[in-house]
Parts: sequence; C-alpha cells; structure tokens
Amino acid sequence: MADSIMIAFAGIGLLAIASQWLAWWIKLPAILFLLLAGIIAGPVTGWLDPDALYGDLLMPVVSLSVGLILFEGALTLKFAELKGIGKVVRRLVSSGMLLTWVIIGTAAHYMLALTWEMAMLFGALVVVTGPTVIASMLRTVRPNASIANILRWEGIIIGPIGALLAVLVFEFIMSRTAGGAVLHTFIIFAKVVGMGTLIGVTFGYGMGLVLRHHWMPEYLHNMGTLLLVFTAFTISSVVVNESGLLAVTVMGIWLANMKQVPIEDLQEFKESLSILFISGLFIVLAARIDLRELLAVGPGVLGVLLVVQFVARPVTIYFSTLGTDLTTRDKLLLSWIGPRGIVAAAVSSLFAMKLAKAGYAEANLLVALTFLVIFFTVVLQSFTAGFLARWLRVCDPEPKGVLFIGANLVARGLAQQLDRHGFRTLLIDQSVDYIRKARMLGLRTYLGNPLAALRNLDLAGIGCMMAMTQRSELNMLAAMHYRNEFDRNKIYMLQTMQESMATERHVVSEQQRGQMLFGEDINFGMLADILAKEGRFRSTRLTDSFSYDQYLATHGNTVIPLFVVTDKQDLVPVVAGRRLQPAKGSTVIALCRLAEEPCEEQSAT
Repeated sequence: MADSIMIAFAGIGLLAIASQWLAWWIKLPAILFLLLAGIIAGPVTGWLDPDALYGDLLMPVVSLSVGLILFEGALTLKFAELKGIGKVVRRLVSSGMLLTWVIIGTAAHYMLALTWEMAMLFGALVVVTGPTVIASMLRTVRPNASIANILRWEGIIIGPIGALLAVLVFEFIMSRTAGGAVLHTFIIFAKVVGMGTLIGVTFGYGMGLVLRHHWMPEYLHNMGTLLLVFTAFTISSVVVNESGLLAVTVMGIWLANMKQVPIEDLQEFKESLSILFISGLFIVLAARIDLRELLAVGPGVLGVLLVVQFVARPVTIYFSTLGTDLTTRDKLLLSWIGPRGIVAAAVSSLFAMKLAKAGYAEANLLVALTFLVIFFTVVLQSFTAGFLARWLRVCDPEPKGVLFIGANLVARGLAQQLDRHGFRTLLIDQSVDYIRKARMLGLRTYLGNPLAALRNLDLAGIGCMMAMTQRSELNMLAAMHYRNEFDRNKIYMLQTMQESMATERHVVSEQQRGQMLFGEDINFGMLADILAKEGRFRSTRLTDSFSYDQYLATHGNTVIPLFVVTDKQDLVPVVAGRRLQPAKGSTVIALCRLAEEPCEEQSAT
C-alpha cells in the first residue's frame, strides 16, 4: 500500500513537470496539458484515483492549496496600479460578477434543463476568472498596462468573492427546506466578509511588522509566512466556514502595500510553491472527472459555452467600463479575455462533494460542466487573444528596450544614451545611492534585489537584459535568472576586471553567462575609468561616403563602439566574437577614450 502511494505521488510530480515543460516549449498555458494529463491518468486509464489516494484529506488539501495560490497572487497587487482603473475593477468584482452569474445561470437552466438551484450554483462557480492562466496569457499577448492591470486585479480579487457567491448560493439551497433562506444567506455573507477581513488584516499587519523590524531571521521568512498563511486560512475557515480564501487574499494585499516591508524573496518562494500546487491540483481534480457525466451533458452545453464567451463577458465589460477612459479597442480585448482556472475547478469539486452527500443527483454534473468551461475558455482565448490584441493595436510596442542589472556609473551612462535614441530602459540595483543618482537623471529604476524582483518589474517594451555590476557572480546569476523572460540571445554581460584576467578554465561558458558585451578586451573597470576621467559618448550616423570600416579607421583606438542603432530603430549591441557590418543610415554609439575628443552627437559626412 505504501509503495503504491509513493508511486502515485511520484507519478503526479512527473506529469506535472512534464506538462509545465511542454507548455513552456509550445508557449501555451500549462493548464491545458495539466488537464489532459489528469484526464488520461484518471478516468481514461484508471491509474490515478484521488479519492482513494487522499481519502478525507483531499478537500482540505485542495482548499489550503487554493488559499496559497490566491495569497501569492495578492502579493503582486499594488494599490498604485489602480490609478485610472479602480472603478472598472470594483465594478467587475461586484455588479459585473453578479451580472455574469445571472446570465450564465439563466442560460444553464434553459439550455441544459438544470433546476434553477443547480443552474444558479453553476453560474456562481464559473464567474471566477483564473489568475494563473491570465498571468500566463498576459506574457504572451502583451496588452497595454491598463488592460493588463485590470485583468490581473480582477483575476485575483474575484477569486474569494466568487467563492463567497458560491457559498451563499449553496447555503440558500441547503436552507430552503428549513425556511428563512434569505435571512440565513445574508447572515452567512456578513460572517464570511467580517471574519475574512478581520483575520486577513490582523495576520497581514502582524507579519508585516515582523518582516519590517527583522524580528525573525531571514532563513525563516519564507517558511514562517507559509505557516502563517495556512494558520490564517484555517482559523478563519474554522470560525466561519469558507471565509479562509478571503482572509488570505486580504492578508496578501495588506503585505504587498505595507510600507518598508521586504516581500521580494517571499514572492519568489511563493511563486515556486504556487506552480507546484497548481500543477498537482489540476491533475488530481481532473482525474476525478466522470467521463460519463461529460458524455451525458448533451448539445445544449455548446450554447452555454457560447453564452459564457460571447454574451456574459462582453455584456459585463460593457457595463463595468461605462463612463471610463478606456477606448473601444481596450474594451473589446477585455471582452474576449476571461479564462477560468484553478479556483473554479477547486470550488466546483468541493461543492459537488457536499451536494452529493445531501442527495443531489446533478452534483457531479457541475464538475463536468465547470471543467468544460475551463477547457473551452483557455483553449479559445490562448490561441486567439494575441492575434486580436495585435489587430486591435492594443499591444505594447515590440520590446526593444534594455533592462540593466546595476545602476552604477557605467549603466547610468549607457541608459542615458539609449534613452536619447528612443529605447525604453530600466535599471535595477540594491544601492540606494546608485538608484537616487539614476532617478536624478530621469531614468526609470527599481530599488531591490535583481534576483527577487522579476514579479514586480514592469518589463513592457523591454526586450533584452544587460548585466553590468561589479560582481561577476551576480551578473552570472542574473543571466541565468532572466533566461526564461528573454531569449537566450538577448542576455548580455559586461565582464568584470577579474573575469578579464581569469585563466581559460575559470571563465564561465557563454551558455551560462550570456553574450560578452563590447568585446573580449573590454571590462567594467575600463569603462568606469574612462567615464570617471570625463570620457564622453559619441553618436555617429553612417552614410554612403562614410562606412563603418571608415569610421573605425578614422577614430582608431580613441573610441570603443558600444551599440549600433539600425535605420529600422533596432538596437544591436557590440559583442565579442561577432563582427558588425552596419548599413548606411545606421547610428554607431561609442565611448570616447579621451575627454578632449569631440564626442557630441554628429552625423558623419
């Protein structure tokens, strides 16, 4: 028995990592492959039986996992992002959610012949958009900041609120026979909101004080926060049933917006845990699907799916965006993107079990219908949202900007030059002094650890990463850390003086460190020394009568070519092992070795 349990856990882990890898390789949301893996492992082959494997622990584990997922997402929500979109988000998670619920519930009643109770409960289960699916979709679609922020906030905030709506509908159904259903439902609503908010604020503020004042050693921050999240969820849920999701969401938002609280390491740790829990959860929940229920749904389900995508979402977006500054194009893309995800899957499974125990024959049908909505919305929107965003022209421009790891003298100088040529730049550093100097120059900055800040960075318009700190190990770690965010050929490093003097056996491979900036003989110390001695940058435009070879012959060793800006406004860094042949119309950005060199921007003739 013990061996079979270990084999099952190992198999779930292997299926999870295989699904995540396949999703990364094909550039589609992982939820698709996790769902298929669960169906194959469960109802198709019969290899995985989650109810037998977990027993009575199944639903508590599912609930705690969903709570952690919502907490991790809430850690990314900053109130500053609500500027200009707060009204839309508030409407989407309140009146907009109720409108979606009524439309879908009504369609389910008439098209699937469900009772009004089951139809409205199904509608409540699928009002929740999937925060993890949306995050994956946004990385591919790259919509403008307003659309992206609205979808992120909606996806996370609507999770606990949608679950609360499902609880209220469920409680109404259960209490109808006893009478006083409306009053009972209102009391449940007040208890869930009150307890969830109280526990969330209390635990969020308390954990924030611990982190701010360093009352706990750093190596316990991640584990301590994880246990507090589980504790907050458990206390809230035990005192008032189903209030835990709201509690951990409020806790995460409170921590994210509390001043002087370092949460970067927490976010990275929780993101890894979320991937683990999401992967395992979807496989386990999909394995519980009854294929007979899916086959028995009937053709009416197609009508419900079309209502979800083409009626409920557009109508909700229309009313939620009335009187706002959003353009018609923005509204059209918002109307298209609203995939369902793990919260809907988990909550539907939870209530199906409760309804089945209460003797409702249609209970298992709710799970099958919910998973069909998840699969339909994710597949349709994943394959079409990118094309629609480009057609509507609401995408961020092609990412040609540069993320600088380091805000030192060299990075600031290079960022200034690229800014002048129209390239978006962002400098990240842990040094308060470096960041202050960069901000005084009008440069975009982020103060924090480069290895823990990825989730908080606004990388819109950023297409490559250049590591140029004085610490070679930090540059190398940054190159590896950001490889999933940028293509491998878009990762660059400026070697330090120590690296330039290292023997061949000590040099890190190009695959590990990225491409070497500006040539094998150029290092950080050399550029910093030139700039400290009042070296200047030169921008020279090439023409028919002044080619790149003539440029090099004219200036010789007095300049160090750094970048080429093509006539199509593409940025081409000078790197070791690659000979440039810029065409006419290109601009060469170089650093003059001598202060007396005429280094002002010029057009060579």
